[in-house]
Amino acid sequence: MTFLVTGATGTVGRLVVAELLEAGQRVRALTRNPAEADLPAGVEVVGGDLGDPGTLGRAFDGVTGVHLINFAGDDYAPLRHGEQIVELLAEAGVKRVTVLGGRVDGPLETALAASELEWTLLNPVEFMSNTLKWWADGVRYQGVIREPFGGRLSAMVHERDIAAVAARVLVEGGHGGRTYTLTGPEALRTTEKVERLGAAIGKEIGFEELTEAQAREMWAGFGMGQETIEFLIDTLGNTPEVGYTVVPTVEEVTGRPARSFSEWARENAASFR
Repeated sequence: MTFLVTGATGTVGRLVVAELLEAGQRVRALTRNPAEADLPAGVEVVGGDLGDPGTLGRAFDGVTGVHLINFAGDDYAPLRHGEQIVELLAEAGVKRVTVLGGRVDGPLETALAASELEWTLLNPVEFMSNTLKWWADGVRYQGVIREPFGGRLSAMVHERDIAAVAARVLVEGGHGGRTYTLTGPEALRTTEKVERLGAAIGKEIGFEELTEAQAREMWAGFGMGQETIEFLIDTLGNTPEVGYTVVPTVEEVTGRPARSFSEWARENAASFR
């Protein structure tokens, strides 16, 4: 069997590729820039863009299952051509589809629900890897993390666990029509994350809790647009229950416990030193 991974050069996509290879499967990877993909030997890399269905025909040929993302481009805009993509999948004889997305169904999810494909939606809560994106520079250069809402709870999930679920669903099947929320094994407050990261890198990390006004000013200084800033204030300040409620999906699908934030921190400690 051959499995296609879209978003194959992204944080989760690369790991889905790795999980499928480890399972002994043939892997095809879709990327907008094949020359820069830098994927493992043995992966068939093809060019294409989910935002342009006209580029996708060859990518789906001879494929048993496809891992999809529900956005296109660097701005994370929702896919607008969901129905066309699903038609191409059906015409190519694809059997199973996983979709890495959020908790709001867009055109792709709607089209899949109306199709006869075996589809599974994967809705992870906060990625542990966001810690690297947001905190690494502050820890390395100043030894301090500055954020609002220090008491905010999150059941964040390891990106490798997201990939492991996607690969298992694609290879084994039997998960059609299901929507899986993916979390880690515990819900942690922001201040607890800081402590565990400090333990992993072997030094104490300071934490400065910002007011909402201070956070807005800081993020604007990073070049963020107003819409993004207000989204962060709302999401971090009003995290929905699903974002801090631990569920056993990772273990139920993969057969092993979800990885903890402490494990993630140890694996990525060098990036914070």
